[in-house]
Amino acid sequence: MKPTIRDVAKMAGVSISTVSRVMNSPESVVEAKRSRVLEAIEKLQYQPNAFARGLIYRKSFTLGLLIPDIENMYFAGIIRGMQDACVKLGYSLMICNTDRDKDRLLSYVDAFREKQVDGIVFASDILYPEYYEKLTACRIPFVLLSSHSDEFEVPSVEVDDEEAAYEAVKFLIELGHREIGMIGFNHVNSVSGPPRYEGFVRAMKEGGLTHNIEKVAYAEHRFEQAYHATHELFSAHPDITAVFCVADEFAMGTISYLKDRNILVPGQVSVVGFDNLRMANMFIPKLTTVAQPIYELGYRAAEKLHELLTTGSVKVPKEMMKHKLIVRESSRQR
Repeated sequence: MKPTIRDVAKMAGVSISTVSRVMNSPESVVEAKRSRVLEAIEKLQYQPNAFARGLIYRKSFTLGLLIPDIENMYFAGIIRGMQDACVKLGYSLMICNTDRDKDRLLSYVDAFREKQVDGIVFASDILYPEYYEKLTACRIPFVLLSSHSDEFEVPSVEVDDEEAAYEAVKFLIELGHREIGMIGFNHVNSVSGPPRYEGFVRAMKEGGLTHNIEKVAYAEHRFEQAYHATHELFSAHPDITAVFCVADEFAMGTISYLKDRNILVPGQVSVVGFDNLRMANMFIPKLTTVAQPIYELGYRAAEKLHELLTTGSVKVPKEMMKHKLIVRESSRQR
């Protein structure tokens, strides 16, 4: 059987609370007792379990992650990055899928409080005042991932969605396209939809192509919805020769729709996505896309939360990570 804190106390001839103090604040224990405890720990090769560590350090060594859609491939990379960082930093990770449901999200915050998680990463959703008030009332430190707040002072890590979208659309213009459409996120309850649309608009204004600004169809978050949005877009604007999609899954839905209508990609229509999911390089044609550092975003969010937990603040409150345009087969010169 594994040695317990009781075994250590017995061997050292001290109380259990003295053993706890040696591990938590050794300077508070006289040297003679401290030496006996440390010798007993070494002889017994005692390692406190998570529950015991929680009692000793008043921490659970667990982080919580709130994500809006666990089926979205984007979050696989986020979770992997966070998990690897947690392993390195000594945390476990609890994941809750909110499904963009307010009541469910608030109930998960209560669950995190009951489980005594040390901190929370709040990912890819708008930080409504109700959410902020709930999180602060629970006194659980948290950071935002792939999101930010202009209203509240909360640490965040993300990419510049407006700039990334602008570069993607500018790339299509530089390829010679003049009739360009967009498949965007529905702006209601979307944190990245508005800035990516703003990037699209900026590129159009700068390129003297303002007639394209209204060539936008919206989807929620899934391939099937993007497929139907593409039907709406091309039914209204059949002259489009290029489409900027605000997610790779949307780009796949757009290309599938065009294929079903015998419209060649990129022969007749170029398509650019956003995210650089693993599937982007497996899809046919391989997707030209804006690459987010998805794994690194997850990893950095965990690091930033750890920094907040251990120091009470972060050196870079609003952190922007680099994006990159990856040119593959789904786009070509007009």
